[in-house]
Amino acid sequence: MATALLLAGTAGMAMADSPAPASSSLSAVVHPDLWPAAKSPSTITDAATEARIDALIAKMTIEQKVGQLVQADISTVTPKDLETYPLGSILAGGNSGPNGNERSSAADWAKLVGEFRAVSLRPQANGVAIPIIFGIDAVHGHNNVPGATLFPHNIGLGAAHDPELIHRIGQVTAAEIAGSGIEWTFAPTLAVPQDLRWGRSYEGYSSDPQLVADYARAMVLGLQGPLVAGRSIDGTHVAATAKHFLADGGTFEGKDQGDAKIGEVELIAKHAQGYPAAIDAGALTVMASFSSWNGVKNHGNKGLLTDALKGRMGFAGFVVGDWNGHGQVAGCSVTDCPQSIMAGLDMVMAPDSWKGLYASTLAEAKDGRITSERLDDAVRRILRVKYKLGLFDVEHIDRGNVAAVGAPEHLAIAREAVAKSLVLLKNNGSVLPIEPGARVLVTGSGANDMAMQAGGWTISWQGTDVTHADFPNGQTIWEAMDKAVRDAGGTATLSEGGAYEEKPDVAVVVFGEHPYAEFQGDVPTLDYQPAGAKDLAVLKTLKAAGIPVVAVFLSGRPLFTNPEINAADAFVAAWLPGSQGAGVADVLVAGKDGKPARDFTGRLPFAWPADARAPVEKPQFAVGYGLTYADRSKVPTLSEEPGIDVASMLNVANFFSGGRARSPWLLSITDAGGSRQVESAPVDSSYGLLATRSVDVAAQEDGKSFIWTGPASVRLAGPAADLTRQLNNSFALRIDWRIDAAGSAPVTLAFGGARVDLTARVRAAPADRVSTIRIPLRCFADAGADLARVGAPVTLSGDKGFAVTLVNTNVEAIGENPACPLAVRG
Repeated sequence: MATALLLAGTAGMAMADSPAPASSSLSAVVHPDLWPAAKSPSTITDAATEARIDALIAKMTIEQKVGQLVQADISTVTPKDLETYPLGSILAGGNSGPNGNERSSAADWAKLVGEFRAVSLRPQANGVAIPIIFGIDAVHGHNNVPGATLFPHNIGLGAAHDPELIHRIGQVTAAEIAGSGIEWTFAPTLAVPQDLRWGRSYEGYSSDPQLVADYARAMVLGLQGPLVAGRSIDGTHVAATAKHFLADGGTFEGKDQGDAKIGEVELIAKHAQGYPAAIDAGALTVMASFSSWNGVKNHGNKGLLTDALKGRMGFAGFVVGDWNGHGQVAGCSVTDCPQSIMAGLDMVMAPDSWKGLYASTLAEAKDGRITSERLDDAVRRILRVKYKLGLFDVEHIDRGNVAAVGAPEHLAIAREAVAKSLVLLKNNGSVLPIEPGARVLVTGSGANDMAMQAGGWTISWQGTDVTHADFPNGQTIWEAMDKAVRDAGGTATLSEGGAYEEKPDVAVVVFGEHPYAEFQGDVPTLDYQPAGAKDLAVLKTLKAAGIPVVAVFLSGRPLFTNPEINAADAFVAAWLPGSQGAGVADVLVAGKDGKPARDFTGRLPFAWPADARAPVEKPQFAVGYGLTYADRSKVPTLSEEPGIDVASMLNVANFFSGGRARSPWLLSITDAGGSRQVESAPVDSSYGLLATRSVDVAAQEDGKSFIWTGPASVRLAGPAADLTRQLNNSFALRIDWRIDAAGSAPVTLAFGGARVDLTARVRAAPADRVSTIRIPLRCFADAGADLARVGAPVTLSGDKGFAVTLVNTNVEAIGENPACPLAVRG
């Protein structure tokens, strides 16, 4: 839809027929009159509460006021710390759990929250006690707690096109969050993704701003309930967070934490429409985005946070930052950023930097760099939300009904949501639904994999280590299909690679993306499997054997899958359905009466690409497309041309960043016991003579630590890459690392089979910070490497006593000619 049409059709948009000043398309300057008018409901507070807040602020010390603005993560703060630091908030990040246990029970969570709150409620010398507010990322159900009700990720919910369902999901999620003693969730995400290469695309409901707005209202009301003047939110509801403000789904080339290079009119029309709806519904908090708008970080853009959000859109709650996002503002560090607060950030998320930030903010509040007016405004907004949640002793609202977590009636709603999220793209020959009495083969990497169903933000940040044991009240798609087929009088067999002894009547192949979350999920093209198309091979093998094939595709975004669609008789976009695989079987398998429990009702919330280019300009299936069982139309053979030279866009130069190997490269460890891949391993693992864990260096889990206890190697390998162009243009292999222990044994590095000795560089490197080494590619070529076929660009070998944290390794151009390390022969 054209921008002009969006503007004209958007309720509440001021000056819709007046163009923005020309400069707005090139700058990050806000013109408030262009923004939609909204207003937090008067029921968000009342005169009596504001009077209490006035009295409280008048009594508070400047230390207490500053403390309200600081939020720390449970991995770096203890309840006892609150005796010294009067912090306003505690959060549990993606890999944080009570006492270091990510798999803690709801009761454990409630106990931890209670311990923090109890200390915060002890009056200080001035008689003032202010309770902490505890926040968590419950973004598709209460996804941090094993056994909780897990819903499809937002992209799947967008396919349901059902605001009433979203309202019920919000109610269930709130009840389960509250059941673990927590009163604040960092949801809903109101991003409107425009480039599906973005690794957080699945957190957006749709590319349609109107659907996002409809869902924003429904989810906020579900999570919080309708706000009532003079009354706290009850014990089954929690505070919502509209996030991430603004245009995190509009960054250039879909780069996470990138820059939205768009004009103000487009910014408003495409990316701001969910916020007026959320604010009008009473959203108590808004989270600022990591990203930038025309080069200015949102965490420091006063025009967005104050003039547009709090001014024109009348937001009366508080604005919270994202994980150390303030540190990305020009002139700031994670421990010092008055610019963000003066721009309108009310609470600073400083998970591991909170002590330094508290000290610097206190000094700046005392010397006036943070004005008393701005400080009191931020404190007022935070106290307003705390009163609304009933956190003070007076009329305190108790939360902690652990029986609500994973309640059967909640699981039933999740099962319904899964069924409504499925989109049927193809059903040639009416191979679906599967007939009663059929002999069914179920195969594919995702058939019996709870982690692939659940996706990122499940138990842990990236979700890679989820197992069925985490959700014993759930079913994998295989388990659900097996039961449904048997209930209908048929038989089902699970096969890892598609092999079978007796030819099946139909094969169901479940495959797709493996779990990922922000940053680590960014991809260079929309080609599903640009290298080593193993899933396509399975589909083709079964089809060649004359077996009707049903493809069930698990993904966090539409991808170029025309070859896979051609190789299947039926193709289902199942997104990331969560723990209730029974919802898939409800639609795919007919009962004994020949009818499935549910028909396909899902419709695409994003365009499905006809090629691998992004953003999607040529859709294979448009937004709103989705077949039902009544449709008899056939999908013809689709073009399998990707539209771009995918091979040239394959990542041949960025091997490791953001805490993981970058596709198509894989990370493995080799020692006397053999070689093992570690990409999908838990955060902290031991592999014989090597221990590895994900660590925070400059951002969340952006480094991987390796500790040698014997002779072993860390290896990055993938398809043979041609780096002759880089060789001929003065490129070098760059490694950013932190040497945690040099040890006494030699350390070598191999590139394309040629080895060099790094022992001297390891011992010369600083031990307390990240350092960089660059080795010209000519060094490896001179040592015998074939740069036309580099299948293993990095093999780091060491022995007992060596320890290193790897942050980044890539090939980059250099304007110098550094000396080569000594080559190791043999």
